[in-house]
Amino acid sequence: MSAEYATFGLAPAMRAGGVLASGDYRVHRDFMDFVIDGRPLLFHLSDLDAVSPLASDVPPAIFTTHVRRLLLEADAPLPDGRYVIYGCPECESLACGAVTAVIERDGTDIVWRDFAWQTYEAVDLEQGGYHGTGPFRFDGDQYRQELERLLPSEAADGTEPGPDAPAGQRVLLIGARVAVLAKLAAALRTIGIGADITADAAQVPAEELRGYRAVAFGRAITEDERAAVRHAFTRAATDVAYVDGLAPVIPVLVAQIQHALDRSAPARRRLVRLTAADGTAEVDVTSACRVSLVAYRLDRLYRTHVQEVFDGVLEPGQHRIPLDTRAVKGQSFVVARTTGSVLVAPMVHH
Repeated sequence: MSAEYATFGLAPAMRAGGVLASGDYRVHRDFMDFVIDGRPLLFHLSDLDAVSPLASDVPPAIFTTHVRRLLLEADAPLPDGRYVIYGCPECESLACGAVTAVIERDGTDIVWRDFAWQTYEAVDLEQGGYHGTGPFRFDGDQYRQELERLLPSEAADGTEPGPDAPAGQRVLLIGARVAVLAKLAAALRTIGIGADITADAAQVPAEELRGYRAVAFGRAITEDERAAVRHAFTRAATDVAYVDGLAPVIPVLVAQIQHALDRSAPARRRLVRLTAADGTAEVDVTSACRVSLVAYRLDRLYRTHVQEVFDGVLEPGQHRIPLDTRAVKGQSFVVARTTGSVLVAPMVHH
């Protein structure tokens, strides 16, 4: 294959939603990202909060239409042969802005070119173009093979997308503090993650257990009780992520669960490490991206105090970020977020 060609692939990704320091919510979205030459295309766009059209919560018929468009088997949704590559994760409206590109055939090849930020049907490549991104030329057979994995065997029968399409997320919550579990379940459901509460997973039928992707334990759950839950899931022949809740702080627990639900390969994550010790956070990122750090502190009366401690674009590499010592004294936790990743670290005091 000529050096001018790029490889095309698809990989699971997520838009890390959550409960924000302001009290607002950001919707959690699971989607398939485009991987070009082994690197997610979204990594070329350092400060973009967006998802591809291939999202898990899109109805099957619309999901299939999005795939058919990318295969050039359906008309482009925008003038001049332009297709939405990434759109708003909250409403998917063009008015919120979208990354678009021309997708066209060149012989048997497929070419993506003229990437731009678009908010109206007309696009200004001089003002809104992503200069330096693309064009990308793909082998037509390899491109088609990747996308067709997402299609049902019979597109017209209304069945669900194929096994490689992103799946919805559901979490089982197990703990002693019913009020905390109820608040956590409500917060997860608000951002688009299904959540159920139980005291005994052994009584849950195996077919229901197979619908969960993670199990979150409260701190009061004993090791014997945890082992019984793990045994129930093993007996049901399903693999889930297990989360040990750090504290009864809803945003921290939500972030822990979102991290556990991240199905992307570690090499394709932007945020790969977070530690917090003695008033300093260390953050490792793999590509330029906007990162926010929020500190949560429990006082002696177990009241939660919240402070945004950093919000800015970080270049690839390791970064040391000093934190306000008042925000992280005592029992405290730091949550780091970027577009597709979220990490949690307890503050260690030496």
